[in-house]
Amino acid sequence: VPLEQFKKAFKNSRKIIEKDLTAVISNAESLMKRPGGTSPGESVKAVDAMITRIQTLKRKLDESKAEEALFVNRSRIRLEHLNELSQLTTEDSPEYERWSGIRQDRILVEYALREGYPETATLIAREAGIENLVDIELFSQARRVEEGLRNHSCAECLLWCKENSSSLKKNKSTLEFNLRMQEYIELIRARKLTEAIQYLRKWLTPAADLHMRDIQAASALLAFDEATSCDKYRSYYDESRWDSLVRQFRAENSQLNSLAPQPMLTTALQAGLAALKTPMCALPDHRNSDCPVCRADLFGRLADRLPNSHHLHSCIVCRVSGKIMNADNPPMVLPNGYAYSLK
Repeated sequence: VPLEQFKKAFKNSRKIIEKDLTAVISNAESLMKRPGGTSPGESVKAVDAMITRIQTLKRKLDESKAEEALFVNRSRIRLEHLNELSQLTTEDSPEYERWSGIRQDRILVEYALREGYPETATLIAREAGIENLVDIELFSQARRVEEGLRNHSCAECLLWCKENSSSLKKNKSTLEFNLRMQEYIELIRARKLTEAIQYLRKWLTPAADLHMRDIQAASALLAFDEATSCDKYRSYYDESRWDSLVRQFRAENSQLNSLAPQPMLTTALQAGLAALKTPMCALPDHRNSDCPVCRADLFGRLADRLPNSHHLHSCIVCRVSGKIMNADNPPMVLPNGYAYSLK
């Protein structure tokens, strides 16, 4: 994540330099080429304006440099943290226990951020001293955008699209078009048809090469209000479209910042559950009270689509006591054919 943020900050710095320096050079050349020259007062005024712009550029570059240094420092700290694992010789050492504790805190912070608990995540990160190992700012920014969408506002997400326009275009994203479409729909919902037509011409029509069918449907939507009986056009007024925009933004944001599609906590739990899952876990009459996969109301949901674990040797567990049956706890077979542990 810090690498992607560094690349973004570097691109923004380059754009600022190109824009401001080009403007300063253009103004200087224009001042020198004026026929008949200029009065001393006008020349001083023009030079002062160029100096002011250069000073503003310097301030922006200083801010950008500090931001880039922050991301470089975070990358260095995270690489050092990962390098510590390669230097550990045994899993029983205190160093490995400390490293595992940090990893656990990182997983908890990330899960809290993804689930919308930034205060809890910040508190855990501060107490564990891992602020540079987590991405609180990134998720906080994403949360503001998501809250805007849930409040039926596309402004925050459109601003995010503008800041990441080059990357979204490279990924052939349709997020900005869908946001524009939603704003257009809201204008029609409010029966502001004149404004809707103007909005259609300004923001949707230029994308006709890629979204012709959607634009045609949007044009026809002008003739249908929210109470229409036509299923095709009534679906455009469905409130679930806002939820779809939230999900699409999450996916786009994760792709741009190289984030996993699901929390690390979910991945870690699924890895452990896959090692425990057996075909018997899916049979209500053969579930074990001590098996987390057999808990259909809890971990069983996470393990539902996971593959069964591969065991070279069978392990028999008593369904009553939950204890493993072996030489020290042999199985006892009753006349009905069921086997239970001795203990």
